[in-house]
Amino acid sequence: MIRQTATSGSPFEATIGFVRAVRVGPSVSVGGTAPIGEDGDVAEGITAQMRRALAIVERALNSVGAKRDDVVRTRVMLTDIDTWEEAGRVHGEFFRAIRPVTTFVQVARFIDPRWLVEIEVDAYVAQEGANGHG
Repeated sequence: MIRQTATSGSPFEATIGFVRAVRVGPSVSVGGTAPIGEDGDVAEGITAQMRRALAIVERALNSVGAKRDDVVRTRVMLTDIDTWEEAGRVHGEFFRAIRPVTTFVQVARFIDPRWLVEIEVDAYVAQEGANGHG
């Protein structure tokens, strides 16, 4: 099977040895996605950070031939579990029609202390017409 990858643009990719997303056959995995803006800055607040991280996830999916509708699992890691409802509302805006299985967990911290969230996603790209999407 062909292995496709999507770069994150991070200067740490070569050092750490990672990419944003990998697709092998119909399976796609998007690694922990932080809410880093194009300019390298981080927005304030969980709502803005969720939206930014999900936009990065969607771009990664698209770059390996997947789309939002193909997502089957999400993992939302928060530094403050008390923000789960606010984070969940944004997740719902993004995935309401798709309804992947989802986990929200609290973590002690991320690499950058400004990050409030990281998101991981798994997707399965079914053959044309097999998943009800044309």
